[in-house]
Amino acid sequence: MSDRLIRTNRINVTTLGDLLLSAADDHADSPAIVFPDFRLTYAELRDRAMRRARSLIALGVEPGEHVGILLPTCHQFPELFFAVSLCGAVPVPVNARYQAHELAYVIDNGDLVTVITTDEIAEQVNFVERMTRGLPDIASNRDPANLSVSNAAKLRSLVLMGSSEEPGFMPEAAFDALADKVTDDDVHERRMRVSVRDPGLMLYTSGTTANPKGAVISHEAMVRNSIALGRQRYRLTSEDSFWSPLPMFHIAAILPIVASFDVGAAYLTMSYFDAGVALKMLEQEKATVTYPCFITIMADLINHPDFEKTDLTHVRLMNSNFAVQPPGIAEAMQKAMPNTIQVGTFGMTETAGTVCTSELDAPLERRITRLGTPLPGMEVRIVNADTGEDVPNGERGEILVRGYSLFEYYYKDPVKTKESKDEDGWYHTGDVGSLDDDGSIMFYGRTKDMLKVGGENVAAAEIETYLARHDAVKMAQVVGVPDARLGEVAAAFIELKSGASVEPQELIDFCKSEIASFKVPRYVRFVTEWPMSTSKIQKYKLKDQLTAELENAS
Repeated sequence: MSDRLIRTNRINVTTLGDLLLSAADDHADSPAIVFPDFRLTYAELRDRAMRRARSLIALGVEPGEHVGILLPTCHQFPELFFAVSLCGAVPVPVNARYQAHELAYVIDNGDLVTVITTDEIAEQVNFVERMTRGLPDIASNRDPANLSVSNAAKLRSLVLMGSSEEPGFMPEAAFDALADKVTDDDVHERRMRVSVRDPGLMLYTSGTTANPKGAVISHEAMVRNSIALGRQRYRLTSEDSFWSPLPMFHIAAILPIVASFDVGAAYLTMSYFDAGVALKMLEQEKATVTYPCFITIMADLINHPDFEKTDLTHVRLMNSNFAVQPPGIAEAMQKAMPNTIQVGTFGMTETAGTVCTSELDAPLERRITRLGTPLPGMEVRIVNADTGEDVPNGERGEILVRGYSLFEYYYKDPVKTKESKDEDGWYHTGDVGSLDDDGSIMFYGRTKDMLKVGGENVAAAEIETYLARHDAVKMAQVVGVPDARLGEVAAAFIELKSGASVEPQELIDFCKSEIASFKVPRYVRFVTEWPMSTSKIQKYKLKDQLTAELENAS
């Protein structure tokens, strides 16, 4: 272990709420959150978060209760995220692309007592309309602070950010006025009772079942992992500007936000990703660290007409994941930023984000062809999924992870928790990977029936469940097929009921009304016989068949 590693890798940990307060103590007038047309200093963000926390306490939110945040990326998101933490409750960021049925499931399953959303129409999504469709009882409630909702028993209140007034929702003005009933001292009394081992947040992540699972992550896991990534691996300082366009409800945004706040750096983002606006922002704000991560963002950046004329020379570090990007991405980025340190990363929600990332002084070839080494304090093994035995370096197997950043449990699902975390503390990721002799990891796909669509985990079973609801469908099987922009997309193979008839587009439209857009099948194919092993449908044959068809058609 290097002298630098020994000197810098002290274990520092606090709660998420105190992380913000400490940043404001040390960097009050420095920018904390920067949008293309709006910014907040650390002091401003602290003051706003404290006032929101006072409103939440006055609304009746108790320590340990779950508060949903259903917002697109906006400055209110970090205000409310840290406010929930400051008052001792647990923030539950909700995927803003969820459809009505999915929202209702998460609100009920997660025992959310309050959900905060917006009247803003974000990327053509009307959150009020979706919430009302998912929870039909909302509109008939006269008191938005004391709701009675049949399919969400714990839900007591809904708060609507913005200027609108809607039945069943508490307007933002009324919510803000509640803060005057509570003092900052009341917030601090709540804050001081929070332990670093308490749940710090809960994020819903898709698994192999039809419904997502709520991964409960402690304050310690979130904060320590962010410090390990930012301060210890990326060498962030208060002079850095960290750009990430990823949605704030995603672990891949929460992680760099916390990492930036740990050192007092500026976190740069945007309400929705637009490549032209992003390139202008990168240049004007002189971003030093960038976190595009996913193929969709990388491809849109390099294909934009302004890419070649944008000055990106100030970017010292980019989390580019070239090892898993399609051909052409790495060459274009390296040409535009020849002096930028490119790194790869492997991680997931259940590990509070990053598990492995490149060491900055590693050779270029290793940083662009692999996904890095474990962060300090984290352990990784590659095992034979059938026997549980370690496989030799270079061979593929299931990736197992152990360390301080693991999630605590899946909320209200002890069976899935036990299946995924063994008695020795190893989390069985369901990902296929390999380690080379220097400990660098590579990711190849999923052992479980999962898709990875533009960085989002998608359970094939979830899509299959919705398709099976259609009157014409006898059986549906969903696979992932390669896509130049999203990495892979869903494709559905359908066996129809006897005498039934339906067009592919009708099934696609049927899904669009029920599930998030990134889960909707891009392709539909009909079958009369399934490729079978002794007892199971051989999905890989379906995938190979359609992949070959698409390649021949291109």
